[in-house]
Amino acid sequence: MRAVVYRGRENVVVEDVEDPSCGRDQVKVKVAHNGICGTDLHEYYAGPIFIPAGEPHPLTGKAMPLIMGHEFAGTVVEVGTDVTGIETGANVTIEPVYRCDKCASCRDGRYNTCQQIAFHGLMADGGMAEYTVVQPRMVYQLPDSVSLELGALVEPMSVAYHAARLSGVGAGDSSVVFGAGPIGIGIWFALRGMGLEEITVVEPSEPRRTAIAGVGADPVIDPTTTDPVKHIRQRTHGRGADAAFDAAGVLASVGTALESVAARRKVMAVAIYERPMEVELLKLVLSESAVQGSLCYTGEDYSAVIELMAAGHYNTQGWLTHIPLDQVVDEGFVALHEGRKMKVLLDVAP
Repeated sequence: MRAVVYRGRENVVVEDVEDPSCGRDQVKVKVAHNGICGTDLHEYYAGPIFIPAGEPHPLTGKAMPLIMGHEFAGTVVEVGTDVTGIETGANVTIEPVYRCDKCASCRDGRYNTCQQIAFHGLMADGGMAEYTVVQPRMVYQLPDSVSLELGALVEPMSVAYHAARLSGVGAGDSSVVFGAGPIGIGIWFALRGMGLEEITVVEPSEPRRTAIAGVGADPVIDPTTTDPVKHIRQRTHGRGADAAFDAAGVLASVGTALESVAARRKVMAVAIYERPMEVELLKLVLSESAVQGSLCYTGEDYSAVIELMAAGHYNTQGWLTHIPLDQVVDEGFVALHEGRKMKVLLDVAP
């Protein structure tokens, strides 16, 4: 089969590899689409970061070279003899988390913060291939009304939904989202799904402002021409937003989020931060506000996103591009890094 193999920094090749065999306790999936994630970009340009370069990961036994891809959907083609409740022919999306089930986080049901967490496509052969094998508990069957294209977006949309859920906001509250990339768009969709109507998006890139406005976001402001803090204070009658989300990962967005959020409310850190930042903690002290990190998702988030997708809540027009597997580097990694595309799905099936 054809697969995207990671061999090191800026060394990713599409090559023929052996089809994976399906063990007794595994499920084999024929992959339809696999999204390229920001984490994949970090691995390509600055890695290996999460991908094990030396010792194999303790949960998966795998180190590079390995097949990339953790945002994918496809069709079940084989089910191990010990697996029940999953049938061949089912269209599915995959929650790509491996967890130890033993640490305090796992015992508390917060397996997204497992002390040994691993991901399919980063610490095990993933979905940028014609076939892959996964654990049964990773498999979520898609309703008939949810396409395989949307199924490949469940993972990043669940990242966004988890952050929205952790923020504690609900219907009638206000929020501000910094960054209108795929996760920022996902946060907007999640907040709307939770009943929020007062959502401001802050994004300096004109194409990204256009994309998120195209799915219904309003207002969408350019921070180079409109002061976000003044804008938020005016819209909230001086109170500040009930939640601020940093999906940009730059110092300016973090600092402005701290000034935009209401007292005793949260700034949600959702981005990947490449380097340390200096922030004014006095702002937190004076308002008793907080910064909270948000990592991945749990099954609760996956189920909520799939339910919203089944209800027709998500719209991919204007921000999603499909490319064939063989173009993964030039029209995938490079195009995303240069800002020529927003979200890319690899069409994996021949």
